[in-house]
Amino acid sequence: MSTEAQPGHVYLVGAGPGDPDLLTLRALTLLQTSDVILPDDLVSDEILALASPTANIIPVGKRCGQPRITQAGIHALMLEHASPKDGEPGSSVLRLKSGDPLVFGRAGEEIAFLREAHIPFEIVPGISAAFAVAANLQTPLTDRTAASKLILATAHHAAGKLELTPKWSGAFPEDATLVIYMPGRHFRALADDLIASGIDPATPCAAVSKATTPDEHVHATTLAALEDDAVGPSPVIVLIGHALQIG
Repeated sequence: MSTEAQPGHVYLVGAGPGDPDLLTLRALTLLQTSDVILPDDLVSDEILALASPTANIIPVGKRCGQPRITQAGIHALMLEHASPKDGEPGSSVLRLKSGDPLVFGRAGEEIAFLREAHIPFEIVPGISAAFAVAANLQTPLTDRTAASKLILATAHHAAGKLELTPKWSGAFPEDATLVIYMPGRHFRALADDLIASGIDPATPCAAVSKATTPDEHVHATTLAALEDDAVGPSPVIVLIGHALQIG
């Protein structure tokens, strides 16, 4: 594998949860050598500051209050910049995603597009928010006596559909830790739905805002006591389970 970003290639890369120190060495090398960078809006300014000074950085965030771009528009940008022009090879394109590109990052759609367009690509994993948050809280996500399962879920769905609570068949397994990405802002209602699904109201939980950044805010409590006003601003991730050991 070549170290530097290669002409005409697209790199789907995880930028981790926000702290530049949590970038992989591979991600850093690609940041420093890619011609074009297409970052999500959750990628921190500190991480983008590590990019090559000659890189063309084109933000492609799709969150509220940010410039809007469709997924098809992102595909078009990857194709435009990676394709050969006037007999010259295309640019190297870094598609930079927060966390890990394969966890709620719509990577499946981009992989399918790149394969159909016959554009060579590489996927570089990143530290997902669940693992970074657990490390900061100094808590395990699994435990031999409390949790043999780890469930990653989201309340955000396609086509603008929002379901308050992740869905599963039957009662929620007692020996699991649940991590909810993009949980929305109705935390009390979310907790009530989870309790109604069979989770013990006394189950420990933590709602963590702006994880791994200087503005990180932790609301450590139980499902029964989780309150909207106690949770910091977006982005937020919620951890729930008896394996949590939050001091």
